[in-house]
Amino acid sequence: MELGVSMFADLAINPQTGIRKDTGVRLKELIEEIKLADEVGLDVFGVGEHHRKDYAVSSPEIILAAAAAVTKNIKLGSAVTVLSSSNPIRVYQDFAMINQLSGGRAELMAGRGSFIESFPLYGFDLKDYNILFEENLDILLNANKNEYVTWQGKTRAPMNNQLVFPRAGEKGLDIWIAVGGTPQSVIRAAKLGLPLMIAIIGGMPKQFIPLINLYKETYQKHGHDMSKMRIGVHSHTFVGDDNMATADMIFPGYAAQMSKIGQERGWPAFSRAQYEAGRGLHGALLIGDFNHVAEKILYQKEYLGITRFVAHLDIGGPSHKDLMKAIELLGTKVAPLVKG
Repeated sequence: MELGVSMFADLAINPQTGIRKDTGVRLKELIEEIKLADEVGLDVFGVGEHHRKDYAVSSPEIILAAAAAVTKNIKLGSAVTVLSSSNPIRVYQDFAMINQLSGGRAELMAGRGSFIESFPLYGFDLKDYNILFEENLDILLNANKNEYVTWQGKTRAPMNNQLVFPRAGEKGLDIWIAVGGTPQSVIRAAKLGLPLMIAIIGGMPKQFIPLINLYKETYQKHGHDMSKMRIGVHSHTFVGDDNMATADMIFPGYAAQMSKIGQERGWPAFSRAQYEAGRGLHGALLIGDFNHVAEKILYQKEYLGITRFVAHLDIGGPSHKDLMKAIELLGTKVAPLVKG
């Protein structure tokens, strides 16, 4: 099973000063964190796309290209690319360049995203949310397969035998579909034979068993090779030396960020009781010492049959020092237990 890390480059507000972390500082830290993840042997690092002042990265491609120059083995991917509000040809070209620069280590995680800021920002209408994703994914997959693209739909001008260059390489890009729990999204990924990444950031992982079974059944029904099927989970994670001390350290920043997002969506403030329930064996939070985190990853592997687990580490803006320690522990302590 693959083990990796994802980050959104959170720009936390210092509770003492009220000042938000500097974007340039956080981006430089992020490159150091990716470099360390490579050095400790983790399999993949994903960077998310956001268009908000609490996250530093609007274009994962730029960070991934920079990371390609300082890493050797780790796969470099988006987490996610908001494909509905992106130009799919440009997305393909950018990731093709990262793939060439990194020696074939680029991945593209296509999703619809949980935030909608990119739609008005780039001049798209939210009523086209679904058709934009469907058509942009079709164009992206077409470009990944064919050097010359012919395509016609409703959301852009037709393409007639249009050259798409540069190319990603002989094998093309590794394209995943990221979902939050919508059956239609799971079915789409399975029909296309694309690997599936499920964001499990609340509730209990066991609740996702029906969705994973739906994916497996649909994948097989459409004639895809079951031996090549890949299913991943992305969950909020943090690893420290001491189980309860780590939980206590992470809670204030984590709760502040979750409460802020919750307030925007009409949810109640995030409580310590929710936090501890999530940290329990059956919950979706993997926050504690390396034994605790490894146990919960193995639990998900057993019940969900996953082939990849991605630890989302920086929600709430933990310090760079603590993030580096968490990455080190994931590579040196958690990975041997999970893969052993």
